[in-house]
Amino acid sequence: MIGGPDISGLTSPESRLRVGELGAPLEDLPPFLRRAEHRLLIGGERPVGHELRPTKDPATGAELGIVCLAGPAEVDQAVRVARRAFTDVWSRLAPADRERLILRYADSVEAHTEELALIETLDNGMPLAAARGSVGRAVAHLRYNAGWATKISGETIAPSKPGREFFAYTLRQPVGVVAAIVPWNSPLAGAMLKISAALGAGCTVIVKPATETPLSALRLGELALDAGLPPGVVNVLPGEGAVVGQALAEHSGVAKVSFTGSTAVGQGIIHASANRIGRLTLELGGKSPDVVFDDVDVEKIVPQAAWAVFRNSGQICVAGSRLYVQAGIYDEFLERLVKFTRSLKVGNGLAQHTDVGPLITEHHTERVANHIARGVEDGARLLVGGERVKDEQRPSGQFITPAVFAEASPSMQIAREEVFGPVVVISRFETVEDAIERANDTNYGLAAGIWTENVSVAHHVAACVDAGMIWVNCYGEYDPALPFGGHKLSGYGAKSGHAAVLECTDLKTVVVKLAPPDAPL
Repeated sequence: MIGGPDISGLTSPESRLRVGELGAPLEDLPPFLRRAEHRLLIGGERPVGHELRPTKDPATGAELGIVCLAGPAEVDQAVRVARRAFTDVWSRLAPADRERLILRYADSVEAHTEELALIETLDNGMPLAAARGSVGRAVAHLRYNAGWATKISGETIAPSKPGREFFAYTLRQPVGVVAAIVPWNSPLAGAMLKISAALGAGCTVIVKPATETPLSALRLGELALDAGLPPGVVNVLPGEGAVVGQALAEHSGVAKVSFTGSTAVGQGIIHASANRIGRLTLELGGKSPDVVFDDVDVEKIVPQAAWAVFRNSGQICVAGSRLYVQAGIYDEFLERLVKFTRSLKVGNGLAQHTDVGPLITEHHTERVANHIARGVEDGARLLVGGERVKDEQRPSGQFITPAVFAEASPSMQIAREEVFGPVVVISRFETVEDAIERANDTNYGLAAGIWTENVSVAHHVAACVDAGMIWVNCYGEYDPALPFGGHKLSGYGAKSGHAAVLECTDLKTVVVKLAPPDAPL
């Protein structure tokens, strides 16, 4: 353990005791959460970095501990360590041995489900049940991608013209060091999507968690070491995106950057990586359409359409925030949606029966509140919600009641820009082609939902809507085997499935000249 500066003046036992208000007392929390300081993870070392900053529970404002942030020097050190681990250890292991270690890692993560879920709820604010689901998805992705370690292969290629005397084949080889830049809205599952794909391909990885939610990634890094992955295979560097993210994108030793975040920051990542001409996978913003046709069971579909946007307090890239309902059922659907939205319980993620937790920071809460105010100012009709809540049970004030807007024109900010909060805009449409036109009236193309009993309509609309993931009669269903990525300003490249593993590999072609059949042996 490398020594660091005194942190006694940055946190106090009184502020940290509040962590246990709705859960266990501080002394009964897992050892990781009882630490006053959380350091970087580079190889097997825990350097202190160049800056210290508290991380807080968004529901209560309680300090969860002090996090050490990396700077350019730590980025350079981590890249060198990860590169050495790749060339000297990880890439030299037999694929079956890599698979075995990744599966052991998955077992370790699963064994720590309750601890990791508690960390996720305290650091991010999501309800505890949702956090447990995130851990489950992380484990599933690890196990799925572990299987690809022994199954990555090339192909043989026959000459296209007769008389060509050569034998050709392709190889898939790991690119090297992958930088995984993770957002704050799904810190644990988001990190593991990237970690598992890189490990399955045979790469080493440097995880940069969001400054708002660094804890689950740091714990995942520790569990990788505990599971027997060689030091340097999984490294974790909390830090500012403009510092650590920028340095990783620019670093010549980084072979690939996998980034999830806003479109504006993604554009910056593209510019920063231009000189090294490295690989990029970008999952960026979204303003996803959710289209409901008039042949559905309204009572059944309303809760599913609501959760398509209100899950995780609306802080999801794929949120179905533009809800289009066919005219024949629009009035009934709207009435039921408003009623369902009013029934949702807003509160601390550790409290029982909480449906919608806090937003991540005061700054983001204010941003969402401003979007809502602008929607009202522009003339959209706010039917329910959109209020900031602060009381004894929700002392941080980072809570906004789920909001439903109607009568918003397509040109209004509330209907076009990503709010990233619990806000949905509902509009009516008449025909199938009208629905397609409205769905595609956006610069984004991340996801879309379609609700209909008509199979022909479902397939037609799915083919015509420009988005990377289309859900029919469901929303937000994921599986580790399914590729997922965006179109247009929502980015490019797959972040799950076999395709995500292949994006962590380089394709190499080998051509072997053969002797003619009559050549002497």
